[in-house]
Amino acid sequence: MTFNRSIKIAPSILSADFADFGREIAAIEAEGADWVHVDVMDGHFVPNLTFGPPLCKAIRKHIKTVMDVHLMIAPVDPYIEAFADAGADIITAHHEAGPHIHRTLQAIRATGKKAGLALNPGTPVEAAAPLLDLCDLICVMTVNPGFGGQKFIHSQVDKIRSLRKMIGDRPIHIEIDGGITPETAPLVTAAGADVLVAGSAVFAGGSVAKPEVYGKNIRAIRTATASAQT
Repeated sequence: MTFNRSIKIAPSILSADFADFGREIAAIEAEGADWVHVDVMDGHFVPNLTFGPPLCKAIRKHIKTVMDVHLMIAPVDPYIEAFADAGADIITAHHEAGPHIHRTLQAIRATGKKAGLALNPGTPVEAAAPLLDLCDLICVMTVNPGFGGQKFIHSQVDKIRSLRKMIGDRPIHIEIDGGITPETAPLVTAAGADVLVAGSAVFAGGSVAKPEVYGKNIRAIRTATASAQT
């Protein structure tokens, strides 16, 4: 993975057809997805239950771009190696997912993977400051984690702007997860984001039989950001 600040669209397979992940992944990549975002939820840290390392390992062979694994689980440390072994390129953990987030980020990097830090809507941007030099990505949650299809929380735009200033020239991606649409995408990219996670906004109306809809949806988000990126 070569770092750059170009806009990257990362469809969340939480909105895909669970019975057909292989073809769904092929479809979104063929239609312009830059990364594939995998939302891992444990029913404990967040109120939903999704995927584990075996699923990630099974879909890895279908992903030709970047496998972006977002761990919404606690405790997170015991599972880092399993998700690394499953083929994740990026592993993101939440600030509150364990007692020692600094150690968690160290552990992710020790596997040779890129380390991400996720900030919930209620987590202040200042929480990231002492951790920047261990981060390859910071994920700003613009919904409360746990479910797809939620409405965008506009107060987080100021957090993104502050985070971008805090990062300076460090090679750290700012990823936005939650409520991304052609209407909200320009707001977050103007504030400094470069990775946009989108679930329902990409998958709505499409299927492996109608992949061109995925392409239309991805292009709509990308086009909306064109005049907004700083």
